[in-house]
Amino acid sequence: INFVVYTGDLGVTGQQILEGARQRFNIVLPRPVRFVFLQHRVLVEPGLFPHFTLLGQSVGSVFLGWEALTELVPDLYIDSMGYAFTLPLFRYLGGCSVGSYVHYPTISTDMLSVVRERNPRFNNPDFISNSLFLSAFKLVYYCLFALLYGMAGSCCDVIMVNSSWTLDHILSLWRSPNHTSVVYPPCNVSAFLDIPLEEDGARKCHSIISVGQFRPEKDHRLQIRAFKKVLDRRKKGSEALKLVLIGGCRNQEDEDRVLMLRGLCQELGMGDRVEFKLNVSFKELKEEMSEATIGLHTMWNEHFGIGVVECMAAGKVILAHKSGGPKLDIVRPFEGRQTGFLADNEDSYVEAIEQILALSPDSRLQIRHDARQSVARFSDEEFEACLLAAMEPLIGTLER
Repeated sequence: INFVVYTGDLGVTGQQILEGARQRFNIVLPRPVRFVFLQHRVLVEPGLFPHFTLLGQSVGSVFLGWEALTELVPDLYIDSMGYAFTLPLFRYLGGCSVGSYVHYPTISTDMLSVVRERNPRFNNPDFISNSLFLSAFKLVYYCLFALLYGMAGSCCDVIMVNSSWTLDHILSLWRSPNHTSVVYPPCNVSAFLDIPLEEDGARKCHSIISVGQFRPEKDHRLQIRAFKKVLDRRKKGSEALKLVLIGGCRNQEDEDRVLMLRGLCQELGMGDRVEFKLNVSFKELKEEMSEATIGLHTMWNEHFGIGVVECMAAGKVILAHKSGGPKLDIVRPFEGRQTGFLADNEDSYVEAIEQILALSPDSRLQIRHDARQSVARFSDEEFEACLLAAMEPLIGTLER
């Protein structure tokens, strides 16, 4: 079997990509992989489509998929980027068996609900939510797009989804229950198990760590505002607190977002209490993890939440958003015992942080221990077993 990866990363070699995976994610591949470099990834960049972004990116993905197909026609094509409209292209024009590993549906029933109920969100700005006409137009647009998205996805031979939340949406949109299964994403759980679990009662400073790309939906502003309220409520003489924001910047837009977040910290008078760690190595991530007390996550309807799993594997007390994967799959009781905390607005985050800090060191240690035990189901080994089981029907047809 020859493994091929289509990539739009230009200006780098395949070896540099593999080295980046090793440094950032501690992943070393046991056998060679061939990279096919595509020249037109700009066609799927959101910046190219300031309006009708979903439609523009989807049409762009078809052209990008055509470039990939003309460079190399595979026997089996697996989309793991969310480019569902490339699936019929590879199946019907390329004659390939096709599968998909869906991390996040391009459109979801939650997105339809946000527009229908005229709720302002990062992807539903105020000028639309405040207008009955624009909201109705956007709802029709979303419904038509959802129909096309479902038709594209339904041509898959094998569909894998990364969480219960994603499963519900894909079943309602793609309507292929017999071909769909949950395969939790590979989390490098074992890499964090050597971080010692010790009582933290003697600490002079408790750090709250957030791990996630600096994208708008991660809602770092909520983290900063909640942290400010916690500081304001803390009594003099109590342990010091700091917030550490760790994440990657994909482009200039993300870097500008970090500058605005830094400015917000200065505006709130706590620039010295919030640290930004950008594009850190895996080694540095582990070091920050080992020193933290609380792991913080604030994204609404996160499809899964690998950062949440990593914090729990590292023995942190996790505080995650009460929605999506963290609620349905990750922060679940282990043998009837608590493994973390959930919140869904600024005040509930503040209350949860205060509750965690008010726990006795023994109580925190018990939660951390149970959390670490519970995430074994998200290990690399579990992912490999579930992925191979899901892929077995496709591999069998290729062998015949």
